[in-house]
Amino acid sequence: MNVLIYILLGIIGLIVILGLVAPNSYDVSRKIVIKKPIGEVYNYVKLVRNQEHWGPWEERDPDMKKHFTGTDGEVGFVSAWDGNKEVGSGEQEITGLDENAEVRTQLRFLKPFKSTSDAFIRTMEVEDGTEVTWGFAGSNKFPVSIFMIFMNMDKTIGKDFEYGLNKLKGILEQDS
Repeated sequence: MNVLIYILLGIIGLIVILGLVAPNSYDVSRKIVIKKPIGEVYNYVKLVRNQEHWGPWEERDPDMKKHFTGTDGEVGFVSAWDGNKEVGSGEQEITGLDENAEVRTQLRFLKPFKSTSDAFIRTMEVEDGTEVTWGFAGSNKFPVSIFMIFMNMDKTIGKDFEYGLNKLKGILEQDS
């Protein structure tokens, strides 16, 4: 009986320690330069539905069900999806627009687990065209935070952002 109590206390202690050292937030972003004027790039990326062409998740579930409300490219537009295990389900809402500078959205994931992240696409004029930065940030709540000890969000999601930005560049520069 005493052994069971020690094992139980050890497990509880391990969970408490992991909870204390687990990352409680994440912030991931990637950049690319697109050889197009800032207005052209911004007007394309502010339309959330255009992500169907360059976002990496479309390829992971071509049969994903989608629903849209509001006017794309305006604050309040919502893109909702329900997909396979790899893409899950959730919604993305445009929460702010700064002309030729930034598109802010909120990502609300429902499956495989609930979470909310603030996402952005920033555009900045540079010598070679337009620099596009795509990123998101949020907080990890217990017990999900413990899983983040074993998952590197920057590497995992960063790869997706790099892939998507390269597709975006290809789409926007194909006319050049």
